[in-house]
Amino acid sequence: MRRKKIAILGSTGSIGRQTLDVLSAFKDDFEVIGLAAGKNVQLLAEQIKEHNPRFVSLTDSSLAQELKSILKNPALEIFWGDMGLEFISSCSCDIVVNGLVGSLGLKPTISALSHGKRVAFANKETLVIAGNLIKDLIDRYHGEIIPLDSEHVAIHQCVNNAKKEDIKRIILTASGGPFRTWAKSQIQSATKEQALKHPTWVMGQKITIDSATLMNKGLEVIEAMHLFDISHKQTDVFIHPQSIMHSAVEFVDGNIIAQLGATDMKLPIQYSLYYPERKQLPFNLFCDLLSVGKLEFEKPDYERFPCLKLAYEVAEKGKSYPIVLNAANEIAVDMLLKEQISFDKIATIISDSLETHVACEPKSLEEIIQIDKDARNKATELKKRIKQVMA
Repeated sequence: MRRKKIAILGSTGSIGRQTLDVLSAFKDDFEVIGLAAGKNVQLLAEQIKEHNPRFVSLTDSSLAQELKSILKNPALEIFWGDMGLEFISSCSCDIVVNGLVGSLGLKPTISALSHGKRVAFANKETLVIAGNLIKDLIDRYHGEIIPLDSEHVAIHQCVNNAKKEDIKRIILTASGGPFRTWAKSQIQSATKEQALKHPTWVMGQKITIDSATLMNKGLEVIEAMHLFDISHKQTDVFIHPQSIMHSAVEFVDGNIIAQLGATDMKLPIQYSLYYPERKQLPFNLFCDLLSVGKLEFEKPDYERFPCLKLAYEVAEKGKSYPIVLNAANEIAVDMLLKEQISFDKIATIISDSLETHVACEPKSLEEIIQIDKDARNKATELKKRIKQVMA
């Protein structure tokens, strides 16, 4: 059987590294043909030596030149920037793993789907800001998205090709992050370091902060609406500190089907790569329910976690609001990581950005990009005002 060719966007990030771990365990089934990274030249060079791709891409030309001088491999084709990402996602591969963070993943997703490819998809922001556009591309070019995030992989398995009208609601679970039991006043004064201490998952910095604010779950609600063709009213978020039940689906006849498993991204990655087949993993990732003992569920508190409430409000409004929600959140999280704002100001910047936005129905990629750009500029201006008030 021919090995499937894989291209990985974000190969030096958390998703990318774990995807390569899975691919290393199944070298007879997969061939790595393309890798796209950001600025981590040394790690990318190590990945190239191990997996021998034909194409790679980095953020800019200077990094590409640095990589070229390290490897001295004339057979390797090196690209950079947005064009590099789009080339890697449209090269002669069977599956594109999109492990990019934020709106950066939009254009390469469009490129992959426009070439009819399967996208193993961990870039929720793309569906948040351009869900209708992505669905149109799938219909037109017959590509497909198989979710890769643990929650949506869980839903994908629970739905199992059920009829849309048979689904009553989807239950997305969240660990609650590091501040699940904290009082509102404590959360408001939380530090960046405290926000980055996730209790159950090892992830990149941006998604870890999103988990601390519960914005990650709000983005997943909007993503689920597009992936599974449901309304926001058919979604619920449960806080589940054990992180064993990754999500569940309740059907109109009262039955609830849930997916349980270990808290390790190799499980959903393997599912996304092999679907509809299942393959035994050579990792010790089996979940011992007896040792877990009990599963707990709580309602999320909108007062302590206003970002989740904002996401639900945006999910109801639709139009261009999700673009602004995502853009303002990305800017605010970046500000926190640079220690330019306090943790509680993330929700303030997002809320103020949404309040001043004049909504429209974007019809094209160009309109989406312009709205995204304007929202980022607005959020940056809000940061300046916040710093003046704090001073």
